[in-house]
Amino acid sequence: MTDPTPFFVDHLATPIGDLAIVADAAGALRALGWYGGSGGSSRLLEELRRQDGRAALLEPRKNPNGLTAALKAYFRGDVGVIDDLPVAAFGTEFQRSVWGALREIPCGTTVAYSDLARRIGRPAAVRAVGLANGSNPVAVVVPCHRVVGKDGTLTGYGGGLDRKRWLLAHEAAARPGPLFAR
Repeated sequence: MTDPTPFFVDHLATPIGDLAIVADAAGALRALGWYGGSGGSSRLLEELRRQDGRAALLEPRKNPNGLTAALKAYFRGDVGVIDDLPVAAFGTEFQRSVWGALREIPCGTTVAYSDLARRIGRPAAVRAVGLANGSNPVAVVVPCHRVVGKDGTLTGYGGGLDRKRWLLAHEAAARPGPLFAR
């Protein structure tokens, strides 16, 4: 039997809920999301097991690799602080290409799923891009909330549409300019 993969977890109270921050031993983000409430820890462990294929061991650690401090700054209005945070999420080559393209969407702007599909060179893969976007394990930093419907309407978000709306408004307030970018 393989030993569980150790991860470090911290929590940050944000205006939109308790955010779980999970880093690996190298200090890269592995999961970031709202896993509070009943069953939150088991959902987080399942997410990590799904990514890695092995059981995960969560060890509480304050501010692993400075990630909690950076996210605190983001929620206080320094929205650019998340741009270069290290991320090492497990996923297929296609998912990683989508997640990489998500990180290139400027803070305070949005793109449509079809635009994102074109950006990765797969214009016919709009649904697959949507699925990869929805399976992103690192919310906020890999900004899946910046993807909207072709007409600019808000579409699904794993953290809920109220959180998506808040994140977009938070970023738009910190970075004036048009919200919808193509």
